[in-house]
Amino acid sequence: MPAFNFSIGNMINIILIASGIGICGMIILQVNSGTQLRKEVTRYFRLFFSIVILYIGSHLVRMLLEGQPGPVVHYALYGVTLLEFLASGAMAFLFSGLTLFIAAPEKDQNRRYTMLFIGTLALHTVLMIVSQFISLCYYFDADNIYHRGPGYLFSNLAHVIMLGGDVVLLIRYRNKFSDRIRPAFWNYIIAPLAAILIQAFFRDVQFIILATVAAAVYMSMVIMRDQMLKYEKQQAVTNRLSMELNMATAIQASQLPRLFPAFPNRPEFDVYASMKPAKEVGGDFYDFFLVDNDHIGLVMADVSGKGVPAALFMMVARVLIKAHLQNGESPAVALENVNNQLCESNEAELFVTVWTGVLEISTGKGVAANAGHEHPAIRRANGEYALQVYRHSPAVATMDGIPFREHSFQLNPGDSLFVYTDGVAEATNANNELFGNDRMLDALNVHPDAQPEEVLSNVMKGIDAFVAGAEQFDDITMLCLKYNGPAPSGEQA
Repeated sequence: MPAFNFSIGNMINIILIASGIGICGMIILQVNSGTQLRKEVTRYFRLFFSIVILYIGSHLVRMLLEGQPGPVVHYALYGVTLLEFLASGAMAFLFSGLTLFIAAPEKDQNRRYTMLFIGTLALHTVLMIVSQFISLCYYFDADNIYHRGPGYLFSNLAHVIMLGGDVVLLIRYRNKFSDRIRPAFWNYIIAPLAAILIQAFFRDVQFIILATVAAAVYMSMVIMRDQMLKYEKQQAVTNRLSMELNMATAIQASQLPRLFPAFPNRPEFDVYASMKPAKEVGGDFYDFFLVDNDHIGLVMADVSGKGVPAALFMMVARVLIKAHLQNGESPAVALENVNNQLCESNEAELFVTVWTGVLEISTGKGVAANAGHEHPAIRRANGEYALQVYRHSPAVATMDGIPFREHSFQLNPGDSLFVYTDGVAEATNANNELFGNDRMLDALNVHPDAQPEEVLSNVMKGIDAFVAGAEQFDDITMLCLKYNGPAPSGEQA
């Protein structure tokens, strides 16, 4: 059996190919561990460098087998040579696809280039397969020595067409390529062409493989660096937005009464409220305040939408509602005036559902208005909580000039009132099931005679047990007032 030709040229080629395979393998490992890279970039370079390894690896096998006798070697040589040529076409196709992706031409142009590149790859594949049988591009003689066929130039036709398309894209859409990326793409196009010219004078050394690997590695490093810089900028923006949202959440929470007991010198009633914000800043809010010495105003509301706009809208709505109620307006009149004011400049087309009421402390008589909000629950002394269902008015800020309906209610000593936002009933578990009003009432009635703080705690425990850690996308806001009755003469502050 003839021994392998250990010429200087072959040894250099083996070193170049082995180094190329090692470098490509390292790039694949680096890409796989690149947490800052987009998934598309990771998948692309993993595939690209796998094909590069297939290309230069099949060339190495061909080089080692060439000249060895036997029919098995003969067929093996044809097989690895086919893999080598198909891999080179796939490399050109993937590079063209990357160029087209970054260039991002108009839809029609994109379709034309895509069809050109796919058609060229298909033609290249057919030519290489046909060459296996008719020796068009290459063949092996009886001694298993490689020779170029009469149609060898056809083996480079696909590369020329696709590189031509790449050049047009790079020139026509040069503004789409950043100053960092553009030279790397030109280098990938020019380096193999320069290697071919050098190869004409040094035929024994495969400079084309060296140029291909070096240009591919350089291009990948530039693109990955570009992606990392974009990731860092994006992270900086994300961190800034996160800080702003956290600040908005803090500002939002600071607008709500949070000191309890809220009225320690008023034995006639006890009130407690809470808001558990969701992951994103929302527009839920509650409020309670003395309208005068004998009336307390209560508000529970939910602004449509999320984020900073909803939080800002919430703060404006809260201030307006409180101002109108403290001005002595009834709940219906207050909501009508607030509605008209919010509709004056509501380009974001937000709206707010509101339950608001004013309770006369000395008698327990109340007046409430419900603008598209959840039905409140009332518990009578020694009884259980039950929903108070009635017709709603439209939400506030949906339409200018609309009237709002109000109704009277009565709280007797020992009665309690519970109001909330839809985040309570719509709390969702991992099976996408809602907590619902029935479970809410069950939680309220675990200890119906409890003080307001414990009542809200029981509901929150019921929600937490139900959702079992599932992420919530809406605020959970609740308020409970327990009416103890008028204070004995001389005790009222």
